[in-house]
Amino acid sequence: MRFTHFACFLLVLAPALSSAQRHRDPLTSAEIDQIRDTSWEPRLRLPLYVQFARARLVKLEEVRSDAKSKDRAKQTHDLLDDFQLLYDELNDNIDTYVERKNDIRKPLKLIVDADTEFQAKLRGLKDAADVPRAEAQQYAFVLDNAIETVDSSAEDHRKLLEDQEELAKHKKLVKDPSKGTGVSPE
Repeated sequence: MRFTHFACFLLVLAPALSSAQRHRDPLTSAEIDQIRDTSWEPRLRLPLYVQFARARLVKLEEVRSDAKSKDRAKQTHDLLDDFQLLYDELNDNIDTYVERKNDIRKPLKLIVDADTEFQAKLRGLKDAADVPRAEAQQYAFVLDNAIETVDSSAEDHRKLLEDQEELAKHKKLVKDPSKGTGVSPE
């Protein structure tokens, strides 16, 4: 009898547990295809991550400015989370290309500019006076994490760009990352 009750309890609880464990991918299937197609080309791949992160912040601004938007706090939280995941993936890719000694100066310049833009947008959201306190508390943690990550990464990106410029002077960077891989640059 006890086992039957326990089994019923598990059946009721199982869907809730499985949905709580699922984490949605911040990329759409079209974005995944674009990323996959540029795997060996940092000059193409890194700007895509910037573009996708920027798109999440644009969508966030649209949600925030739409008075009819339902559950703004949850949508804001989810879009900030997507932004953070994409930005972390951008940084992971930068690390990979640096380890390979790829020349990423051109995309890094774009990233440094984007960092400034992202910092302004995230701080603007944090400082928004028209947001009810209870609503802001629902996404405050993820917003603070995003701000902290972009702030520290912006500094790292500027330093990395300086390092890349110095390495380029001594011809210690790989200009064609797909060379020898069987993958032709597009």
